[in-house]
Amino acid sequence: MSAVTAAVARQAASPLGAREATALLLYRNFLAYRRAWYIFLTGFLEPVFYLFSIGVGVGQLVTGFEVDGRTIEYAAFVAPGMLAASAMNGTILDATFNFFFKLKYNKLFDQMLATPLTTMDIARGELSWSLLRGGIYSAGFLVVMLLMGLVSSWWAVLVVPAALLIGLAFGGVCMALTTFMRSWQDFELVTLATLPMFLFSATFFPVTAFPTWLRWVVECTPLYRGVVLCRELTTGTVSWASAVSVAYLVVMGVAGLLVVRRRLDRLLLT
Repeated sequence: MSAVTAAVARQAASPLGAREATALLLYRNFLAYRRAWYIFLTGFLEPVFYLFSIGVGVGQLVTGFEVDGRTIEYAAFVAPGMLAASAMNGTILDATFNFFFKLKYNKLFDQMLATPLTTMDIARGELSWSLLRGGIYSAGFLVVMLLMGLVSSWWAVLVVPAALLIGLAFGGVCMALTTFMRSWQDFELVTLATLPMFLFSATFFPVTAFPTWLRWVVECTPLYRGVVLCRELTTGTVSWASAVSVAYLVVMGVAGLLVVRRRLDRLLLT
């Protein structure tokens, strides 16, 4: 009997595989949110209301913008930008406020480390949940775009994977930055960064409206890269700019994830 007990203990103490650990953390978050499904609904409706008020309402006053040599209606121009912003906002909520609460107040990650989970498992699992949330928002928004006739290319089937890349970039970096935050007041810096990106990353008007020097600055922001990617997919004007955006977002997300892992090691294991 003692031999069996020892074998079970060794098995329980053995580290989990990456896929198994990620699935476990996703399931934990699902259980935590299963009675708060309305939170997901509100996050989805916000960009839809923006689309109707700005894309459709203002669209009555704007003839449209030129994309890759052809003019598209204003709503079709704004919608992919809103989709990218939806992926950003859906991911940031979990990667900042919720992550900070678990880390600083709930001490949930300390409890997780008492199990075979590692800091990399925690970082990967929390980021995966953020991606799932952003992906749900984006998929729902894409359905609205299809119903409104704002999609003109079969490339749009790749919009949800593109939204996940946007979530990867913002989720990884925002989780990394959250590990440096000391209080809730620090989250004002998140709004200070995301609000200008939302307004000026070619979401509502072309980047060519800016002076040359400011245009270069805007083109280096992650949301602009996401907007370019989603807009080219929904309009069928895929170019090398999409490849640049994919590489940019992947590098940003992976770098953020590695920083999160190192910061959790320092905060929770030392």
